[in-house]
Amino acid sequence: MKIRKNYGDKNLIGKKIYELRIAKGLKQKDLIAQIQAQGVDINPSSMSKLEGQYRGATDKEIRAIAKIFSVSYEFLLDGNENV
Repeated sequence: MKIRKNYGDKNLIGKKIYELRIAKGLKQKDLIAQIQAQGVDINPSSMSKLEGQYRGATDKEIRAIAKIFSVSYEFLLDGNENV
């Protein structure tokens, strides 16, 4: 597994998505498949850029990812459920 060392500044949720995915033992391609199953079009390059915070996240992506990991939007944005 490649450990990401640098992050961009285009979104707030990329690092959290990466951490959640690794904690669940999901490969990036498996997460992409789950997102696509919810009707959100995302490809491996876009997912990599999203996790690396090199592109912004769409509202549809945020909603799908929150549902997949059973977390709130707030948790994805700032890591805190008690906002």
